[in-house]
Amino acid sequence: MNKRFSACLLLVFSLAPSVFCQTTSSSASVFVLTHANVIDAISNEPIRDANVVVREGRIESVNPAGTAVPAGATILDLQGRWLLPGYIDAHAHVPDMAAARRALLFGTTTLRDLGVNHFADIGIRDLNHAGVVDLPDIVAAGYHVRPHPADEFFLDFPKLYDLMAGVQGPENVRRMVRAQAERGVNVIKIMATERAGLPDTDPRKRVFNDEELSAAVDEARKAGLGVAAHAHGDAGARAAVLAGVRSIEHGTYLSDATLRLMKERGTYLVPTIATVIDLIDPEGDYDNPILSMRGKAMLPRVREMTAHAWKMGVKIVAGTDTGYLPQSTRRIPDEIAELVAIGMPPMDAIKAGTSMAAECLGIDKRTGSIRPGLEADLIVVDRNPLEDVNALRDVLLVMNNGKVFINRLDLR
Repeated sequence: MNKRFSACLLLVFSLAPSVFCQTTSSSASVFVLTHANVIDAISNEPIRDANVVVREGRIESVNPAGTAVPAGATILDLQGRWLLPGYIDAHAHVPDMAAARRALLFGTTTLRDLGVNHFADIGIRDLNHAGVVDLPDIVAAGYHVRPHPADEFFLDFPKLYDLMAGVQGPENVRRMVRAQAERGVNVIKIMATERAGLPDTDPRKRVFNDEELSAAVDEARKAGLGVAAHAHGDAGARAAVLAGVRSIEHGTYLSDATLRLMKERGTYLVPTIATVIDLIDPEGDYDNPILSMRGKAMLPRVREMTAHAWKMGVKIVAGTDTGYLPQSTRRIPDEIAELVAIGMPPMDAIKAGTSMAAECLGIDKRTGSIRPGLEADLIVVDRNPLEDVNALRDVLLVMNNGKVFINRLDLR
């Protein structure tokens, strides 16, 4: 899709969803999605012409169409359309409720927020858990653990003012991890290398030493939390894997040796290929000539690295690295399409944005696939995404926690 057209379309969707769809917060307790072709994100083949029963916010059963349905249920006839779990974005930066609603509008029912100010991610998470239907669920990380925290961090933690001079040494890293754990985050995000999205940084450069990375992982483990490590460069990523992080975010310059280590240790890879394209393209979340040149150098490397990782058996997870802002032009279907382009079968690429992402985030016992007992976070697309992965871009229905948020099935 032309990016300028895509950006306009996203803006129209964001500002006026009622033009395109029926937005509801249906209080019905039982739904039957009938005549559905189901991609459950567990099986390797779709389940054709099925009935999926949703009761009190959870999936009750998946049976052949024609099976008796509960009396009084609301029937949603999909007429052979494709039913999937809601997308899970394993790497996002959603700053407020408006951005969270944009994510949900395009089918992302859960996301891992890996860096946001003032714990907005925790607030959105808790509103979702309280039953607010128009917000996705959030796996919250709060602030990045980095040598120079965001100024906003010290507004939330003024007693840690001494860290304004820099987070250096294992004990200071532990202090920052403890502070966030006490605020109720679900995961710790640490910077193992500098960022790619700033013109004055070097994405290959390490920012914490081995002892500091190990301290972060150990302190997070004491609080029952995993650690996601931002790492483009190989040295920083390898040190993070050895320290015991759960996932490597980006991984642009990973060597095959580091990928083998990740395979051995079960470390997940979230390559965020689509955001590197965003560095190159005008508009979107980035629009800077230096970043565009950097992106052109990084793109072939991250694609090659991800292809190697897949062939070696590393667990690949989809993430956008976007803020779902009005100008943002990347969504999970963009990343799934990139994964297909590097050689992943469409079914496995879909799992990267659903069940495998849920596994990485530690929420696979409650969402990420279509199985009885799980939360009814579901989407419907018009055509078979196993034949054309671009079908995932056109979401007709979004069910969030068993309630219909968007229904465009009968749009005339």
